[in-house]
Amino acid sequence: MTYRAQVRRLLLGAVAAAGVITALVLGTVAMVAAEDAMVLGLDLMAWTVVALVLGVGASAAGGLAVLRLVEERRAKGAAFVSEQIEAIREGGGALPRTEIGVPDIDAATQEIAHLAGELARQRALDRDFAADASHQLRTPLTALLMRLEEITQTDDLEVIRDEAEVAVTQVERLSGVVDTLRSRTSEGGEIPEISLDSVLASLQREYQPAFTAARRSMRVDGPPGLAVRCAPMDLAQILQTLVENALAHGGGRVTITMRGSIGSVVLEVQDEGEGIPTAIAPHIFERSVTSSGSGLGLGLARQLTERNGGRLELVRAQPATFSVFLSGSGRR
Repeated sequence: MTYRAQVRRLLLGAVAAAGVITALVLGTVAMVAAEDAMVLGLDLMAWTVVALVLGVGASAAGGLAVLRLVEERRAKGAAFVSEQIEAIREGGGALPRTEIGVPDIDAATQEIAHLAGELARQRALDRDFAADASHQLRTPLTALLMRLEEITQTDDLEVIRDEAEVAVTQVERLSGVVDTLRSRTSEGGEIPEISLDSVLASLQREYQPAFTAARRSMRVDGPPGLAVRCAPMDLAQILQTLVENALAHGGGRVTITMRGSIGSVVLEVQDEGEGIPTAIAPHIFERSVTSSGSGLGLGLARQLTERNGGRLELVRAQPATFSVFLSGSGRR
């Protein structure tokens, strides 16, 4: 109910109250005056005026009291709306909401609280995207920079051509990473079957400069020709996350092992470092869990795996070993 409607109802109530009070006073006087024409020194005509004044005065006093209460509630509601807007402007969430008893104000504060919640969720998504983008792009960009530096330091046209082709592939994949981070949801349709050999070969070529700079190595074991059902960009992003975590937070050689069986393929990524602390291991896929920075991006990698019908699990904490389970023919 709007404020105008409340005032209209209050006026109608005051008029009705004035009429009732006037009628009660006149009725009482009329009964007493039946035996005596004068009541308290006033005749019936005088009492008519007195009754009307009493009725109007009493109803007006009551109406003003109610109107003051409504105004106080409206002022309280308006102050709450201002506080909510200020909190939203400063980046905070919705303030605790209480009903003040004025329907239009209560409806407005409810809408504002709902809007504040939506804005808070959007800010959280934006922060998550920024964190994921920073983490997922840092190492590939470093590898790309190192490859471009190698191009500038050689005069061998064949080497330049090969390095440039890899650099172009990296740029295309990085563009796809950004698209993947922005979408976060499956586009629907049939999941394609792709060859693991090409994905892993591209991954090795991309990360070779970073591993060389860190004086470490990466090895791929398993039978050739395995195929899995997964979007190519998603699979590259999943493996890149696992390799990058092993490179940044593990130690020794990073080994990717492939195993195929009827209808499924398992990809295992393991390094030779100290592993993940026991207390953190059960929560390693949660965004807020870190161990000197580890764990960033693993939640996104799990989401990408699940949207392609697979699973990503930490199967061993020491040394850190992650397994990606995907469906596929096993052979291509």
